[in-house]
Amino acid sequence: MNDLIQTIAVLALPLLFAITLHEAAHAYAAKYFGDPTAYMLGRMSLNPVKHIDPFGTILIPLLMFFSTGGAFLFGYAKPVPINFGQLRKPKRDMAWVALAGPAANVVMALGWMLVLIGLASTGAETQDFFVRMAQYGIRINLVLFALNLFPIPPLDGGRILFSLLPHKYAFKLAKIEPYGFFIVLALLLIKLPQFGDQPTLYAVWITPLMNIASAVLRWIVTPLLMLVQ
Repeated sequence: MNDLIQTIAVLALPLLFAITLHEAAHAYAAKYFGDPTAYMLGRMSLNPVKHIDPFGTILIPLLMFFSTGGAFLFGYAKPVPINFGQLRKPKRDMAWVALAGPAANVVMALGWMLVLIGLASTGAETQDFFVRMAQYGIRINLVLFALNLFPIPPLDGGRILFSLLPHKYAFKLAKIEPYGFFIVLALLLIKLPQFGDQPTLYAVWITPLMNIASAVLRWIVTPLLMLVQ
C-alpha cells in the first residue's frame, strides 16, 4: 500500500505539470494569433484545476499505468476552447496553436532532464523519490508530445495536418474527427503479433517519436553533462 501511495505521489506532480502547461500553451498561442476565447474563459492559466478532467486526467492515466506496470500512459485534459475563425489566418495559424501544446511538453521534458542532471551533480541521486519524479517527468512529457502529434483529429497532429493539406483534403480529414478518439483508443488497445507486447500506436508512432525527441534532448544537454561529470 505504501508503494502504491508513493508511486501516485511521484507520478502526480509531473502529470499535472505536463497537462497544465500543454493546455495553457494552446491558450496562449490562440490569444497570440488572435483568438481570446480561452483567455476570456480563464484557461490561459497555470492552475491545474482549470484543466483537469477527472476521468481523462486522473482515472485513465492511473488505470493505464498500473494495468501495464508503468509501461504505457494515456490521458487527456479538458480541451482548451478555441474559435479558429477568430485567428488572423485561421488555416495557417491553426497549426501553430496546435503545435504549441506538444512543444510545451518537449520543453518540460528538457526541464525534468536538467533536474535529473542537477540531482546527479549534487550527489542527490540517492534521493530515489526525486529521481523517479524527474524520470517520470521526462517520460510523461515525451509520451504526451508523441501522442498528441499523431495526425488524426481531434489530436494536435490532426490539426496540424488539416492546416497543411489543400482545402479539399483538409475537409475530408475533418470528417474523421467525431471518430478520432475511438480510433486512437483502438490503436492503443490492439496488439499485433509483429509488435510483441507493445500496442500498435506505441510501436509505430509513439515510441519512435519519443526516441527521436529523447536523442535530441540528450544532445542538447551533452555540454552540461560534460561539465558535471
